[in-house]
Amino acid sequence: MTTPPDDEQLLVTARTVHAALSAWCEANGKDAYPLWSEAPEWMRTSTLESVAFQRDNPDASVSAQHDQWMEQKIGDGWRYGDSRDDDRRLHPMLVPYGDLPEFEQTKDAILKAIVDAIYRTNASAPLSARI
Repeated sequence: MTTPPDDEQLLVTARTVHAALSAWCEANGKDAYPLWSEAPEWMRTSTLESVAFQRDNPDASVSAQHDQWMEQKIGDGWRYGDSRDDDRRLHPMLVPYGDLPEFEQTKDAILKAIVDAIYRTNASAPLSARI
């Protein structure tokens, strides 16, 4: 997915989500994500698509957010693996939402909360006041 140049809010929101999820990982003893500018294209695209899904489906459940992510990953050629391997496109979180560890469920909830807060709470404010 390529971000249209006029959709600055989507990009700002995706970068915010990326940074927050990275902080969540680091605060819980996991590897932080690379900086947005250094993240692989597939990672930035995945975040943009997840943010766009939540923006366009604000009443979707957190589990629906995970389903969207799984569909996106599978569509990009990823499959389940016991451990994550980006080169081979294996991911242990390609499981139903209810089978995710609590840490991962919380990560999905963080994404939803941030997108909802930005798009619902501040929708009428000018972009400069929202970032």
